[in-house]
Amino acid sequence: MTAPTTDRDALDKLCVDTIRTLSIDTVQKASSGHPGAPMALAPVAYQLYTETMRHNPANPHWFDRDRFVLSAGHASALLYSILHLSGYGISMDDLKRFRQLLSPTAGHPEYEAEGTPGVEVTTGPLGQGISNAVGFALAERMIADRFNRPGHEIVDHHTFAIASDGDVQEGISAEASSLAGHLGLGRLIAFYDSNHIQLAGSTAMAFSEDVRARYQAYGWHTLELDGVDLADLADAIEEAKRIDDRPSLIVLHTHIGYGSPNKQDTHSAHGSPLGEEEVRLTKQFYGWDPDAHFLVPDAVREHFAGVAERGAAAEAEWDQRLAAYRADHPELAAELDALIAGRLPDGWDAEVPRFDPADDPIATRKASSKVIQWAAAQVPQLVSGSADLEPSTLTEIEDGGSVAKGDYSGRNVHYGVREHAMAAVVNGLCLHGLRAFGSTFFNFLDYQKASLRLAALMRLPAIAVYTHDSIGLGEDGPTHQPIEQLAHLRATPFVYAVRPADANETALAWRFALRQHEGPTALVLTRQGLPIIDPDAIPDDAIERGAYVLREASGGEPRAVLIGTGSEVALCLEAADLLEGDGIPTRVVSMPCFDRFGEQDAAYRDSVLPPACRARVSVEAAATLGWDRWVGDAGETVGMNGFGASGPAKELFKHFGFTPEKVAEAGRRAVERAGA
Repeated sequence: MTAPTTDRDALDKLCVDTIRTLSIDTVQKASSGHPGAPMALAPVAYQLYTETMRHNPANPHWFDRDRFVLSAGHASALLYSILHLSGYGISMDDLKRFRQLLSPTAGHPEYEAEGTPGVEVTTGPLGQGISNAVGFALAERMIADRFNRPGHEIVDHHTFAIASDGDVQEGISAEASSLAGHLGLGRLIAFYDSNHIQLAGSTAMAFSEDVRARYQAYGWHTLELDGVDLADLADAIEEAKRIDDRPSLIVLHTHIGYGSPNKQDTHSAHGSPLGEEEVRLTKQFYGWDPDAHFLVPDAVREHFAGVAERGAAAEAEWDQRLAAYRADHPELAAELDALIAGRLPDGWDAEVPRFDPADDPIATRKASSKVIQWAAAQVPQLVSGSADLEPSTLTEIEDGGSVAKGDYSGRNVHYGVREHAMAAVVNGLCLHGLRAFGSTFFNFLDYQKASLRLAALMRLPAIAVYTHDSIGLGEDGPTHQPIEQLAHLRATPFVYAVRPADANETALAWRFALRQHEGPTALVLTRQGLPIIDPDAIPDDAIERGAYVLREASGGEPRAVLIGTGSEVALCLEAADLLEGDGIPTRVVSMPCFDRFGEQDAAYRDSVLPPACRARVSVEAAATLGWDRWVGDAGETVGMNGFGASGPAKELFKHFGFTPEKVAEAGRRAVERAGA
C-alpha cells in the first residue's frame, strides 16, 4: 500500500491505522490479549510519539526525555506497536511473539533496566501506572528545583499517562491523584480513556460517577473531548502544557474496538482477540488489505523515521545545554551526573554510626532516625516520606525541608494517609534516579503489597521503612500488631526484609539497603527500646550474610542453638543464660535477614547452624511459617499463632510465651528430642 505523502491528513490516517492493524494482528497471532483499547487509542499514541513528546528512540534512557506511562497495561499491544514504528528496538518478530515465553513483548509492559526499550515502568494491576506517573512528575519537579539555575533549565520534561475506566476505579489512583493535585504537579498530563466498557461488561453495572468532576475536586485542570481527533488532541495537550501549577486530565470519550463492525463498543473487544473474520471486516473498514498481516506501508516507515531524527536532535541540543551548565555549575553537574547514573558518592559508607552498649536501651525506630541523618548527609539523592506517621516512624530528614506545591526543593514528602499511593510514588521516584523511601506501621504493609511486589518485579532498589513491628507495640491492639507480614515479605522474590536486633544492626541495615541495586529492602523496626549490642560483636557483613553467631556456647560446641530476629534476640540471650545454667552449652544466632542467610553457601550456613546440633529454637514474635527450614525436624518454634491482643508490651510478651523461661523450656524440649 502507498499513501499520497503530500496529503497530511491521509498520511496521518494511514499511520494511525497502521498502529491499529499492527495491534490487532499482534493480539490475533498470540490468540491472547486486548485489542479494543489499542484500536481506540491509536491516535493518542501517534500524537504523543510523533509530535508531542521529546524523546530519542536511539537512547531510551536520555534523562530529560518526556515519560510515557501506559497505566492501562492490558493495552500493551498499543505500546509495542508505537515503539516498533518509532524505532525503539522492538522488532517485527517481537510483535509476532507477543505474550510468548521470554519475548520482550510481554502481556503487560515490563520494565527492566536493560530490558524492553521504551517501557518506563511495569504496569499491570490497574491504578499502578498512573500512580507511578505521579512519582515521575514529582521527581521531575524535585530534581528540577534542586539542580536548575537561572539560564540553565537543565531538567524540563513532562510525564504523560493513559488510564482506563479500571484505573480510575482502583483506590490507589484516587490516593495518588489527590496527592498530585495537592502538590500541583503541572508537568503531569493524563488521558482518561472513557469508553464505558470493562471486562465484565458496561461500566454502568458498577460505576456512574463524574470522573472529571472528581478530578476537578482533586485540584486538577480538566478537559473533555468527544473522540480522538488529532487536531483536537494537539490543542488539548498544548492547553494542558500551559497549565504549570496543576496536573491535567484529558477525558476522551472513545469507542473500544473502533472499526470492528460487530464488536465496537462491546466488552467482547476488551479482553479477547477479534477473531479472523472480524479482523478482515475491521481492516476493510479502515480501507486496509484484509489479507495483509503486520503491514507497515513505506510511507509510514518514512514518516516515523522523522521521530528518530527529531529525537536525536533534541538530545544533542540538551547535551549542549548540559555542557554549558557543567561549565557554570561544575559541582551541581557532578551531583546530577551521579544521580543520572544511579551512583552514590565515593566513600559514602566508610563510617557507619556506632552505638554504645553502655547507653540506655533504644528502639530500633529511634536508632534508625539517627542513622537516617547520617545517611542523608552522605547520600544527596536520599528522599524521605511517610504516610502521616512522621512522629511515630521517626523518618524525617532533619533540616531537609518539606515538599510542597510550588516548592519541591525539600527532601521530605508528606503523603498523608495514603500508604498504597506512597509505595507506588516511591517506585516512580526511584525509577527517576532518586533513592526514595516511604514509612508506615508494619501492619499497613497490607495496603502496599501490590506496589512492593512490582518494585520487586522491576528489581527496583526502593526502601520501605516499617515500624511497630510486632505485638511489642502494645496497647493499639491486634488491629495494629503485624503477625503474618514477615512471612509475606519472605515469600516475595527479590525482597530483603531486615529486622535488626538493636541500634548497631540498624545502622548496618541502612547501609545494606542503600547499597542495593537490584531489589527493594524492607527495614522492620521496633517501637519498644532494646539493649544495645557491643558493635564489636556484630560482624561488618552481618546483614549481607543474613545471620551470624552473636554469642558462642560455652566450650565452643553447642548442644542447642537459639535463633532470634529483632527484639527477640535479647530474649534469646537471656534464655541462653538459663540453658547454660542447666549445663546445656547454647549458641545464640541473630538472623536479621532470613533471605540473605538462605543465599549463603552451605559452608557458611553450616558454620552458623551446625548440622550436628539438631536442637534449634527459633524465636520471633510473628507467624512461624518458614522457620522449619532452619530449626529442622527436632527443633522448636516460639512464635505467634493468633492476632495478638491489646495491652502493655511486657504483659503481651509474657502472655504469649515470649519470656526467657518459655524459650529455655523450648530449648530443653529440642535437646531431648534431638537426643543431645
